Amino acid sequence: MLIEEFNFDLPHHLIAQDPLQKRDSSRLLVLNKNTKSFSDKKFTDFVDLLNSNDLLIFNDTRVIKARLFGEKITGGKVEIMIERIIDDHHALAHLKTSRKILDGTIFEINKDVSVKVIKKENNLFYIELNSNLSSYDILEKYGHIPLPPYIERSANLSDENRYQTIYAKESGAVASPTAGLHFTDEIFKALDDKKIKYTFLTLHVGAGTFQPVRENDLDHHQMHSESFNVPEKTIQMIDDAKLNNGRIVAIGTTVLRALESKFSEKTIQAGFKETSIFIKPGYTFKIVDALLTNFHLPKSTLFILVSAFSGSDTMKKLYQHAIKHEYRFFSYGDATFIERS
Repeated sequence: MLIEEFNFDLPHHLIAQDPLQKRDSSRLLVLNKNTKSFSDKKFTDFVDLLNSNDLLIFNDTRVIKARLFGEKITGGKVEIMIERIIDDHHALAHLKTSRKILDGTIFEINKDVSVKVIKKENNLFYIELNSNLSSYDILEKYGHIPLPPYIERSANLSDENRYQTIYAKESGAVASPTAGLHFTDEIFKALDDKKIKYTFLTLHVGAGTFQPVRENDLDHHQMHSESFNVPEKTIQMIDDAKLNNGRIVAIGTTVLRALESKFSEKTIQAGFKETSIFIKPGYTFKIVDALLTNFHLPKSTLFILVSAFSGSDTMKKLYQHAIKHEYRFFSYGDATFIERS
């Protein structure tokens, strides 16, 4: 398969630059898996699409303020994008600067924090954060919310709330699991009123989620790695839902990737694991039946994933419908509800 098969023309003005005033006032494009037809709905209609035995699974990761700005002691600015916290004083990061970065280079964030480059590891840098504060505390105090590269403005105070799901709990992500951004207390109350069961897992979304596929042949693409954990309680609830012929509904592609990774294990073991699963057409899905997700970039691994889930031709038509009817795209955009073909 060639990457060009997953390309489409997206008008720039459809890329949402700001969130809507209310989380659940977004639109929802629904795929009928039997007729392959589409329905234009509001997100508040989502609960009506669910059946009593369905199980919704959310990603409770919390976005950290992963972007730091600093300067070399000798001059020259740097932007540091933390990919993953290793411990209280070490992290893996992307570094953006105008000059080549050598091992041992020191950047000053401010008078209380400096960053030393230890070594390069593949496309990331292993760095040491020198401060009386821990890594997480440094980011909380001096960091900025890491908005995606297609949002062409700086993060502001409102993003600290709106680029986070209302149920975010486990700190570690550098990008939001954006399908969950549409959920409000009112939506959860509607789920409870209808007695729809839901539970949580954790996948810490990495900045690699925004990296373009640089290989023309998808078989040569190396997927980024992310850390995830599916609790025992969630596994038990999945087993119960399957026994009752309920659908497993993933709230976002991060949940789908975590579940498919977990149920690919020969023996299901507890605790955090790494996944670099690349789901493309031809993949045999093991667990997820339906997916709520935002709209994804052309030629991205996530558009390839939804094409594998509901069929390439169907997804191309669905996206053309979304473009024609001016749905809002990407992180702060609208949502779509699709089922496995």
